[in-house]
Amino acid sequence: MTAHGNSTSGEKDPRTAPGKDGKSALSIALIGPDDDRRKAFLSVISGRSGAEVMEFSSFPPDLDEVPRAVGEIYDVVILDVDSDPDYVFDLVGRICASSNACVMLYSAEPDVKQAVRFMRAGAAEYFTLPLIPDEVAGALARAAVREPAPPPAALITKLGQVFVFQGSKGGCGVTSIAANFALSVAQESGQATVLIDLGLPLGDVAINLGMTATYSTANALRDPGRMDWSFLSSLLTKHAAGLSILSAPNDFANETPTIEAIDKLISVARQNFVYLVIDVGSRIDLMNSTIFDESSIIYLISQVGISELRNANRMISQYFSLRNRTLQIVMNRYTPKTLLFDDAQIAKALTRPTNWKIPDDYATARRTQNTATPIALDQSPISNAIRQMARAACGIVEDKTKKKSFSLFAKKK
Repeated sequence: MTAHGNSTSGEKDPRTAPGKDGKSALSIALIGPDDDRRKAFLSVISGRSGAEVMEFSSFPPDLDEVPRAVGEIYDVVILDVDSDPDYVFDLVGRICASSNACVMLYSAEPDVKQAVRFMRAGAAEYFTLPLIPDEVAGALARAAVREPAPPPAALITKLGQVFVFQGSKGGCGVTSIAANFALSVAQESGQATVLIDLGLPLGDVAINLGMTATYSTANALRDPGRMDWSFLSSLLTKHAAGLSILSAPNDFANETPTIEAIDKLISVARQNFVYLVIDVGSRIDLMNSTIFDESSIIYLISQVGISELRNANRMISQYFSLRNRTLQIVMNRYTPKTLLFDDAQIAKALTRPTNWKIPDDYATARRTQNTATPIALDQSPISNAIRQMARAACGIVEDKTKKKSFSLFAKKK
């Protein structure tokens, strides 16, 4: 992020100049790679008495930390939309989520839909070139006296943690575990949690939770340019237990979503949820997406069978060999008395030990399926195992000194 030391008062650096909240000057960051558009805006605000302006000819390179710092240093942040609309959109959301800075935008294109999109992300003003000086002056006057509002509750200052459920083979039970894990995470943590079904074309997380959904991932992934928090929130279905769900479509999709569309969906979701649970089924075509970012926790679901273990071994060696803590091996339908392989042989086959074992409890699975009741809301060996996974994922430590009595809806202390 390249700065030019232009201050309308001459000697002062706006990073140390007084501003709002008892300060005499309004500190402004004017950010835009296009020199002509940036200078056009500077010429309008340069005559404003008491304003301290610092120009930047490039955008912040670090979308995780720099936006927060910019928002803390400057009272007003003015951005050039046309240089990179999608990047600026993410930048606006992060600045507004992590600071009380007033964000303003300028563009050479009179695009009403784009203006509305950015205003929903948190921008206070949207100007179209050529600028009208009185409009800009009025906006800066409002910024100087505005009472800063706290960041929207839906936005978080730290990107959400991603939990990815990947199967070594179709039919391993990935969706059932992912859906009930997500429900348990929402219940146990009390934090904003979303479950996204990317097990296309036959994803069925909604069915596993006894739900029907009006909208789906097909709606979310059709137009990446439209994706923002307002749009995403309109597509979600809410479970009574507090979990938000973006289900797979009921019909076969005619279009194959792009990696760009998937990345945009995950980016918006991470800005608005503390926990993201993503069911990818047994797909391996998404490995280059941000779903499998190094910070994501991967739950590789398998069963104790020759085909399943072989596939799991191949996936670990090709895609996950460098992961340690962020790869969790889950053995589903685990019945130690009837297995052909013991734990040592399984660990040797997978090059690492199993982290979680989900017992084979056919009666519970069948009963919850017939009654459209999520396993997570039942008391059974399966639900207990999944709940332990969820608590560990959220960093909830069991107090073993206390005598425990089980209650699904007990108040958290």
